[in-house]
Amino acid sequence: MTEIMEAGRWRLDWPTSAGARVARAGLKTSPEDFQVDEEFSGFPAQSGPEVIAGEGEHLCLRLQKIGDNTEFVARELAALCGCRTFDVGFFGLKDRHAVTSQWFSLYRPGMANSDADFVARVAERWPVLSVWRHNRKLRRGEHEGNRFILTLRDVDGVRGEIDEALARLKSHGAPNYFGPQRFGFGGANLDRAAAMDASAMNSRGRPAGRGRRGKNRAGRDASKNVLYFSAARSWLFNEVLARRVADGTWFMPIDGEPGLSCGDLVPTGPLWGDGGTTATGHQETLERGVVEQSPDLVRLFSTTRMKPERRLLRTRPAELAWQWHDEGCLKLEFSLSPGQYATTILSDIFELEDMSLGRHNKQQG
Repeated sequence: MTEIMEAGRWRLDWPTSAGARVARAGLKTSPEDFQVDEEFSGFPAQSGPEVIAGEGEHLCLRLQKIGDNTEFVARELAALCGCRTFDVGFFGLKDRHAVTSQWFSLYRPGMANSDADFVARVAERWPVLSVWRHNRKLRRGEHEGNRFILTLRDVDGVRGEIDEALARLKSHGAPNYFGPQRFGFGGANLDRAAAMDASAMNSRGRPAGRGRRGKNRAGRDASKNVLYFSAARSWLFNEVLARRVADGTWFMPIDGEPGLSCGDLVPTGPLWGDGGTTATGHQETLERGVVEQSPDLVRLFSTTRMKPERRLLRTRPAELAWQWHDEGCLKLEFSLSPGQYATTILSDIFELEDMSLGRHNKQQG
């Protein structure tokens, strides 16, 4: 077991592509400083909520929200609709401390005639930007990506060095780490993952053998279990990527890369599963050597029969542009694919301070 694990601590800050960050900055000073719009071409552009087009049993709403996280909105929509929370779909989780627009789907079969009244009720809570009827539930990651408009304040660094780093990010990308928020405060989700009973999980990382008795509790346990299991998988990926960053090979395939023989030149890392990794040769040796340093996490995958998967080691924001408003205020615009994190990518350049945490703590107090 590694010294990190023995001390009850987990690495939550990984090596940067250039070896060091070039500046400090404050993020989310106000919700307007962090704007996110989902990019999805599945529904034609509409002028507003008055037009309810399309066909199907699911009513899809594009909402704008500030101060509410995605799962809270989903629960509230289910209560308004009178459906189960499970029957509310969305493409991905969006930040609470931000201005975000995202799609939700609600299962409303045979209720198209009352859609206008229902949309009006929703609009009392959140601005409704578009409405569409669809034949199936929206699922995570099915959209094209997310468009970000971010404003960094109190930027402390040499402007020329920051511009150089942003130009490098635009051309070469950044390590595609999972963000530290996935691991809980101080790595608490990893502590819980390491303490889980692997023999009680099924192939999806959920508690096995659920019956009717204790169904609600089982559902809550399953949700937490998936969270901890996902945290373990993500952390192991980050550790492998960190080794590749340290070796200077994170942006290129190495011997044993899956798909390399087919001409796929995209470097990937492991999302661990039963059997570990699909890499071979030198890359397999490297990945297993890193992961085996965390045996309390590795054992979780030995009984689940979860298929090993791959994730890109490098991500590059599309259409990255930036503008200085003054020496201490920087506005950035770019798009990312699903499953990639704006704050993680910017952390390759900036030491970021999340200013929303102070507001949240004051509200809790």
